[in-house]
Amino acid sequence: MQNSAVSGASRELAAMIEALPKGETIASPYGLYERLRPHCPAWGYKDYPPGTVPDADEPVTAWVLLDYAHVSAAARDHRAFSSRDPLQEQSSAPTLMLVNHDNPEHDRLRGIVNMAFSRRRVEALEPWVREIVDGMLANMGEGEVEVMGALGARIPARIMVGLLGLPEEVVEKFRHWATAFMLSADLSPAEREASNMELVHYFTATVERLYGALEKGEPVPDSLITALLKAEVDGEQLTLDEIIRFCITLVVAGSETTTFLLGNLLYNLATMPDIRAKLAADRSLIDAFIDESLRHGGPPQRLFRIATQDVEVGGRLIREGEWVALFFAAANHDPAVFPEPAKFDIARPNLNKQLTFGVGIHHCLGSALARMEGRALIEAVLDHIEDVSLGHEAPVPQRASLLNHGLDRLTLRFALRRKGAA
Repeated sequence: MQNSAVSGASRELAAMIEALPKGETIASPYGLYERLRPHCPAWGYKDYPPGTVPDADEPVTAWVLLDYAHVSAAARDHRAFSSRDPLQEQSSAPTLMLVNHDNPEHDRLRGIVNMAFSRRRVEALEPWVREIVDGMLANMGEGEVEVMGALGARIPARIMVGLLGLPEEVVEKFRHWATAFMLSADLSPAEREASNMELVHYFTATVERLYGALEKGEPVPDSLITALLKAEVDGEQLTLDEIIRFCITLVVAGSETTTFLLGNLLYNLATMPDIRAKLAADRSLIDAFIDESLRHGGPPQRLFRIATQDVEVGGRLIREGEWVALFFAAANHDPAVFPEPAKFDIARPNLNKQLTFGVGIHHCLGSALARMEGRALIEAVLDHIEDVSLGHEAPVPQRASLLNHGLDRLTLRFALRRKGAA
């Protein structure tokens, strides 16, 4: 009888782990996280890192870490848990995601990238970002709008295109490139591979053209790409290949994650009228609203690591060479750190502890830009929209990849603020 009970428990655990990458979990993951939490760390989660091609590449098998203490400790311990992703390095569109590099290479790359993608450069963008977003909302028609396409995808694409100094027509390609690479679009292996190759070829040609112009002493407009080409630390510069891969990173990671973040913010504004009223009355609460949105349903769900040594976590032995999945979103719902985690509460005293943008040396380099775009969108809604609510079409969650949590489609009904209204 005891063996039967143990066998039943093992089968139940295996079924929960097997359900992690399923579409219904991706659409609404937090209930499964809570049922699985008492059993973790647990082994056997099979899934695909970004840049791989499902059904063409093999999934990795990994440990599942869900508790805040386990996830945050492993994320900080970059010596015991390597960020290098050998599958990503061999993919059809290799990126320069700093989160996939270890020291000393990580610090070398980040130091040079910081020279170009500096806080000063990002902060200087704020008036321009506000102008773009405000213009989009000011021109928004009254009635129902599918906002993932009209705002969620277009805002980060417009910002990134301008930041990189690219022509406006590339905006339309960004969402396709990003969703194909980040596995959040349901494509065939051939379609995904073709999109990845188009992305690589585009930035290879663009970077090489700008490099050639600089070498000839020709005038080149200021942009992040030219800043990357010129950036230097202790006499060392990024190689052309590193710059190409960093540009790809900005498209596939920056645009994709921010698209889902903006969609989630709009959904919260539409479904939480009491909180929207508080923001309208006191805009100093916007940052807390963004932080709680990141904690409550932030896009990044999990990242992979590889153990560089035998290490014990939560009483389980993780052996050298084994993959580990850090579920930042589950950590953000750990009741030991965030009481009543399912409750959306912008007054939480510890919102700065949410892990959506990472922690330690791998804290997201683009987090300030993503927050800036979120603030600009919220303020533009408060400025131009009298009322916002869900439209006739139910929100359609993204179901293709557990890497990001968000919506494929979100139809909202806007009532415009009349001119002269307070």
